[in-house]
Amino acid sequence: MNIKTNDTVVVLSGRDKGKQGKVISADPKNLKVIVEGVNVAKKHQRPMRQGQEGGIISKETPIYVSKVQLICPKCGKATRVAHGVNAEGKKTRVCKKCGAEM
Repeated sequence: MNIKTNDTVVVLSGRDKGKQGKVISADPKNLKVIVEGVNVAKKHQRPMRQGQEGGIISKETPIYVSKVQLICPKCGKATRVAHGVNAEGKKTRVCKKCGAEM
């Protein structure tokens, strides 16, 4: 999985198509990510303790990683991820369009 936490992504399909957001968490085992402001569901919550308020809470739910694409921080375009080796010999993610390291 090429998308990590704190990456900026764009949604490719579904009701939130075209929206951009920051990845809050990534789950490589299930191939899902949670993106800020995307795939928001409303949950009715009852107060659990005395003094706590109940109500309707909005919460981001996971979406499949295949439905999002990484946005390059340098060129600002949605791009696929290539892999390359940097100067220190470490494997890094590289933008397919401009060649910048992510």
